[in-house]
Formats: sequence, C-alpha cells, structure tokens
Amino acid sequence: MYIGSKIKTTVRDKADKKEVKALEKELLSLLRPKPNTSILGIRYKLFFYNLIKNPPKKAKGIKHFIKNKLGEPPVLGRDVNIEKNGLLLHNRLDNRGYFSSTVTGDTLVKNRKLTVLYNVTLSPRYTIRNVAYPTDSSELSKEINTILKGSRLTPGNPYDLEVIKEERNRIDSRLKNRGFYYFGENYLLVNVDTVDADIAEHKVDMRVEIKKETPPQAQNVYKINDIVVYADYTLESDTGIAANGVDFEGYKIVDPLKKYKPFIFSRSLIFRKGDIYRRNDHNLSLSRLVDLGVFKFVKVRFEAPDTVKGNFLNAYYYLSPTKKKSVRAEVSALTKSNNSNGTELTLSWRNRNLLRGAELLTVSAFGGIEKQVSGQVNNQVNVNTTRYGAELNLFVPRIIGLVRFKTNSGFVPKTKATLGYELFNRSSQYRLNSFKASLGYVFKDDITREHQFNIFSAIYVEPGKINPVFQKQIDTNITLRRSIETQFILGPNYNYNINTQARNNRKRNNFYFNGNIDLAGTLLGLATGAKVSAGKQKEIFNTPFAQYARLELEGRHYIKLGKSVTNVLATRLLAGTGVAYGNSNKLPFVKQFFIGGTNSIRAFRARSLGPGKFYAGNAGQQQSGFLPDQPGDIKIEANTELRVKLVSIVQGAIFFDAGNIWTTKEDSTRPGSKFSKDFIKEMAVGSGLGLRFDIKFLVLRVDIAFPIRKPYLPGGPQWVINEIDFASRDWRKSNLVYNLAIGYPF
Repeated sequence: MYIGSKIKTTVRDKADKKEVKALEKELLSLLRPKPNTSILGIRYKLFFYNLIKNPPKKAKGIKHFIKNKLGEPPVLGRDVNIEKNGLLLHNRLDNRGYFSSTVTGDTLVKNRKLTVLYNVTLSPRYTIRNVAYPTDSSELSKEINTILKGSRLTPGNPYDLEVIKEERNRIDSRLKNRGFYYFGENYLLVNVDTVDADIAEHKVDMRVEIKKETPPQAQNVYKINDIVVYADYTLESDTGIAANGVDFEGYKIVDPLKKYKPFIFSRSLIFRKGDIYRRNDHNLSLSRLVDLGVFKFVKVRFEAPDTVKGNFLNAYYYLSPTKKKSVRAEVSALTKSNNSNGTELTLSWRNRNLLRGAELLTVSAFGGIEKQVSGQVNNQVNVNTTRYGAELNLFVPRIIGLVRFKTNSGFVPKTKATLGYELFNRSSQYRLNSFKASLGYVFKDDITREHQFNIFSAIYVEPGKINPVFQKQIDTNITLRRSIETQFILGPNYNYNINTQARNNRKRNNFYFNGNIDLAGTLLGLATGAKVSAGKQKEIFNTPFAQYARLELEGRHYIKLGKSVTNVLATRLLAGTGVAYGNSNKLPFVKQFFIGGTNSIRAFRARSLGPGKFYAGNAGQQQSGFLPDQPGDIKIEANTELRVKLVSIVQGAIFFDAGNIWTTKEDSTRPGSKFSKDFIKEMAVGSGLGLRFDIKFLVLRVDIAFPIRKPYLPGGPQWVINEIDFASRDWRKSNLVYNLAIGYPF
C-alpha cells in the first residue's frame, strides 16, 4: 500500500527557511496519486470499501453506495510513477527560478507499506537584475510605460514564471481599460536572458516586448460610436430594425412593445457616445443591467462601423426579459418540545416591472396555526396560537429624494418601501396587532459590501382581548407584562454589512462584519420637549413614543484548515447596547437583547438566559408551564466552532459558546441583572457536538449542547465541568439541550 511521499530538501546555499518550507508544501501538492484519505491515521474510506467484499452487480443500491461513494479503493505502490513525479517537481523548480536543481526518488518499504522519498537538491534562486519595457514612440508602447506601477517584475524580486504570466495579464487588463479593445496578452513577449546577466550572482535580465506580428487594430485606442439597446430580445428577434428605435439621451432603444421606460437604460449604462472604450465600464454596465432584475439574459457585442472613419466601435446590447409576474406558495410545518405542532402557508405575488421602470413589487399574505395537542402542566389549559398578516414591498431602482445619488458600483441603488400588518392571537391569553412601515435606501459598493439606510421606520404594537386569567399573571410578572405592552417606535436606522465570502475566493481567511445603529424618537423628542423623568411624557395616537439609541456590532472570522474547503474554524464576537432617554425610561421589548437558542449559546434554551446572575427557573416547574423571554439592555457573546468534513455531505462540529445579557439599571424583579465591572464573572459558557448535512441548497443542522458554566448558581463555583455525567439520566434531563435548525449558526 502506498501511504504517502516525503520531500527532503538540501540547500546548496543560504535560503529562507519559511520559503523552503512553503516550497516543499507546494511540491508535495503536485505528487500523484494521493494516498487513501485518513483522519488521525485511520483510513476510514478504505474501511468502507473493504466492508463490501464483492463488487456490486449494479451501479446503485446500498452496497454500491457504501463501496463506491463512502469508500475508495486502496492506492498501491504500483500506481506511483516516481520518474514522472520527479519531472513534475523539476519543472516546478525551474518555473520558480531554482535553475540547475536536482530531484531523485527513493522508496521505503515497511510492513508492506510504501513511502516515496524525493531528495531535492536546491540551487540558489535566481532574482531579477533589470527589467526593460518597449521604448519606441508608438502610442501602445507609451501607454505600457505609464502603467508600470503595481508590477511585480521589479529588480530584486525572485524569478517566477507565474509572475511573468501575471504581468502579461496585468498589462493586457490595463490596456483594455484605456481603449485598446483588440489587444490581447498573447501579443506580449517576455524574454529572459541569463547569458548577459551575472550568472555567478544568479540574476536574470528581462525584456518585455510587443510581438512583431501584432495587428494594427490591436495597437489603436477605440472610442464608442452608436449604442443600440434591444430591450425585448429573443433568438427570433429582427436585429435589423435598429432604425425604428427611439433616440433617448444618446442611446437607440429598440422596444417595439414599449415594455420599459428609456431612462432605466441611460441610468444603467456607463458608456456614452464618444467615450473611450474601457473594460471596467463594459463590465459595470452588464452588472447593472443584471441587477435591475427584469432581464434573464444580458449580453453585449462591439463591432467596428462601416460608415464611420477612424477607430470607433458600435455597442449592441441584447436584453432578454424575464417573466414579469409570478406567484409563489410556501408551506411549512413545525413541532416544539412543549408538544406544540403547527403549520403556516405563505402566498406571494411578484411584479418585476410594475411601472415600466424595473420597479419590483412583492405582495405576500401568510397564515398559520400552532396547537398544543397534549402535555398540560398543573391542569393548565393548552395554548393554541394563530397568526396571519400581509406585507407589501416596493423596490425602485433609483434613489428617490432631494439629493441626486451616483455610484460607480455594479449594483443599482434602490429605494425600498415596506408596509405590513400581523395579527398574533394566543387563545385564552391575549391578542397582538402589529403594524410596520419603512422607507429607505439599499445600495452596494460591490458584492461584498452593502448599506441599508431607512430614513423612516415605524412599528406599532397594540395588545387586545387579554384573558382575565392571563391578566393576573402579567399583573405579578413585569417581564411578562412588558412582552405585550403597547409600543410605538418611530425613527431612522442604518445597517452596514461586509461579507468577503459573498465573492468566490480561495483565501484562507474570510471575514464578516455587520453594524447596526437605530435611533428612535430623536426629532420627536426635540420637537415636543419630551422628558419622562420630569413627568413630560408625550404621546402620538394616545401612545407614548419610544426614544432610544441602540448599537449592535457583529464580527466573524473563518479560517480554512488544510486543503479541504469544508474544514473551517469559525469564530464570532457580538456586542450590543441600547440606551433609553427623553420620552422613555426603558427600551421597547422588541428592541432589547436576548440570548440562548439554536444560533446563540446553544447550551441554554432560547431567550432563557440571564440577565446577569438572574435565574428565571425551569419552565416545567412553573405553574403556567412556560417562562417569559428574558430581555436585557447589553449583550456580549462569543462563539467558536470547528467544522470538519466526515464523509460525503456530512460535517462534524465541536463548539464553545459564551456570553450573557445585562440591564443598565437595577431591576428589583430580577436581582443581579445590572451590568457591572464584574461582567466577566457572569458569563455563561456552553459546549457541544453537532452534525451538518450540506445538501447544497440548504444545510440541516443537529446540535447537542450542555452548559459548563452557570452564572446564576448561588455562592459558586459556577463552573460545572466536574458535574458532567452522560451516564446519568437525571443529569442528561437537566443539562442536555438538543437543537435542530436550518443553516449554520454563524
């Protein structure tokens, strides 16, 4: 059995240790075949292969799946071609500038297991002494000499064939962005000379040249002439009817059925007649047309005109519309640990070109029911829940306002308006009517960075039909009472998001950041002189409006481990705080912070942890059979999770979560909840194991978690690691928390 290869490097001269180590790693990646997959030395895929003794007769079934999907055949020593691998290593060393290096191969056999040892004698790496660029008086040569900044072909740098290719691509890209439409990287030649250079010093001279066979059109700058847009293009369309198009702001718009208003093209396209062709503007225009959301296919063709003298290009845009209207239905089902089961139906209607200006209108209606079928606690009546409502969203692909907004992004800035209503009814308890409305802007700098700014946001929550029995409960429990209080929130908010994983990349490190600031009642408070501490609480629609400032920050870091993209160490840090002032002495319940649950500290049930050292108790021991959510004004949370691919679509995970919430003021009903300098001592910690089933379009997640630090334990110590006893039924019942969820926790 072939169990792998090793590379032993001997350096003829001084060399950087890190550089040599990186080179060895690169050389190892070239070797073929790869040995059998293993974890901690266990070749688990080979085990599955050998589990089925005889080859399955059919290419399907459980035996075929185990042997050929879960398993892999043994990799034997006869499969290794040492000579071919040696040539690959030698070629890569030459490409990296280690000329005259030698590679030899040898084998080591022990217990019928073969290891191949490649001995690499490394010569000193050649470096660049001089780099020369074209010096003739042509316009092309002059342009090349103006874009030298950023080149990695600089004296002192090591010779590297990949860098030479990169330089050709860089020059080609820069030239295309300066009007040289017909130029290509293949018209560039980089001559490397070691004869005239100082060979004893291991240096080379380089000359970047334009090939003699480069055609004249590749050496000229081109400008845009006519721009024709076929706005309703199909394969059967007659593209010879451009003369029948409409002239609008320098564009010829061919739209016989007048499906679109011409201004959407003048706002999306970057090119204007007479502009120099630039590849960036070319790509930017295509991105903006796609981002409008009304075209399923977008392409452009550039062609030299027959009737115009000079170096000009006509641009022809072919836009194939997508379906204007669509209807979507979603049905979901749920079950909870309190014996509640339910379902919800959502119907959505979408119009992608409402007013012929690429406006997107979505109207959705939903209705659901959740019924507790058994499990009464202390003879309490089962609670059934119904909810239904509707939401309207309108996206307009431009900024509507007093200030004209321009962006060089490939994404069209949009104005968004939202209007929604929901009725939430809990039988035998209460009813909540919720209204929301907002008006704001959504715009992106690029695919990784997005801004959302709502200049107006309103939320109104009104309770009704409170059952007398439930009224007695909220009269004695302030937290429960606050969860259904009347709320009126009015003010702007801003959200900024960065996600480097939104763009496909092979980087080892990726980052995510989300920042949100929410200001409510600021202008109303100033205008009305509201000050609740002085008895001057003001109302709108007979309801006191909320006045507060709230900030929430979240950062994530993802680092890939090894060669597999699925082996990741993910870390998250989240912090938030809110301060009520003016017309309010506390944050609205829906704007406070909560902790615990499937995407938070998984060892504690959702919204049950904290604040601070306060402990609400066990829901099963309560007379009502449930606990109200525990809110706070400050939140700090940290999570880390190691994800490793186990087999096929299955990933394993081990995780640790820590954090808590606190109040900014003393709460007599929840002692120990106030934030203090000893907040570190009040952090809850949990750990656990999980499985992730990644089936491409969704990730199904199962976690088992348990607490290892309980901040609410009186006297201390709060650490409960020594109490872990998986064999104890009582310990499992009191501590194990099972989480079933869709998607990764962060």
